Amino acid sequence: MGLRKRGAAPTREPAEWTPELLAKVEWRRKAADEPFRGLATTEGVREGLFPLTGTGVDTTGIRRATEAYLGQLTPKELSEARFPMEDVTWRHWANGARYFLRHGLCLEDLDDTKRHLALDLVRTSLSKAGYQQVIDLMRLNLTIGELRGETDMLNEWIYWFSVYGDPGGDRPFGWQLDGHHVNVNCAIVGDHMVLTPTFLGAEPVVDVSGKYAGTSAFRLEEAVAAELFAGLSAPQRERAVIADGMPEELFVGAFRDNYELNYEGLRLGELTTDQRRAARELIGLYTGRANPGHAAVRMEQVLAHEGDTHFAWAGDPDGVFYYRIHSPVILIEFEHMAGVMFDNDVPSRRHIHTVVRTPNGNDYGVDLLRQHHERHHSRRKQS
Repeated sequence: MGLRKRGAAPTREPAEWTPELLAKVEWRRKAADEPFRGLATTEGVREGLFPLTGTGVDTTGIRRATEAYLGQLTPKELSEARFPMEDVTWRHWANGARYFLRHGLCLEDLDDTKRHLALDLVRTSLSKAGYQQVIDLMRLNLTIGELRGETDMLNEWIYWFSVYGDPGGDRPFGWQLDGHHVNVNCAIVGDHMVLTPTFLGAEPVVDVSGKYAGTSAFRLEEAVAAELFAGLSAPQRERAVIADGMPEELFVGAFRDNYELNYEGLRLGELTTDQRRAARELIGLYTGRANPGHAAVRMEQVLAHEGDTHFAWAGDPDGVFYYRIHSPVILIEFEHMAGVMFDNDVPSRRHIHTVVRTPNGNDYGVDLLRQHHERHHSRRKQS
């Protein structure tokens, strides 16, 4: 398998914006400017799924890590690094390597101290496994740069970091890490955390001989799903399979915040006890990216809708495949992809995309923010 020529594909801000690049930026900007509704079925958004009640999870460490990072930035850096909580740039993330609507500060431009503090905020928000997965994917971006001889354009630090809102007191705040195959959005409202949209991918998924030789990604997300599907009975498989072929791309990737997608596949309520245990293990690989406290809250939320959760599949468990887990409160997609950096035109296990969303209006914590504003604005009016 060879490498594909990428042509003029700047991964940092280009010296000149050609008409072609401007056109690619414009459609993305228009998509992000569309009023946010959130993912939904064709029946529309289902309301009341995300009550702003206490979770009991302490967010003090995340707030302190945010303040520590911001406290080290110069005034100029602060002006580029920080955004209002409901700024549209939340929705400008993109999993491709090209530079289009990047914003915030690039980790490559920060000194070691500031970069460490930015990553410490990510580490504090995530679980040990979740943080390591993000770091591994950033390192695999260097791997493809090494293979291509393009480490100036593809490396572990060409990722943009932004802070939203105000970490002081109990005000809403959050952060975004955005770059090639790593797009993590983290919103904190009260003691709730919303860690979606999160798009994670890799090409290649294993570093064989580079600086980070031995690094690999998505082995469990791949193996547990294949085992789950392989363990289904023939009638169950028939209900789970939604297509003869795999989709060209994930349905709810970048700039698809308002996408309509109906439930398809096999209901988890139709699984046996052992099959349901495997399905929960698979879901936990995605919810478990958050720190343990918030991961437990998220899993409880997902399991409360287990009867409305569907497992959908396309492909071969011994080859390449696509799967989706979809409920009123979570949407997970996984797919083996055709090559972008490599020159294979058909899907292979060397290129994987995953995405996790919160349907029905709570990506980026939007529904929680709405409730927060209604609660506190009404208090001000009454006082």
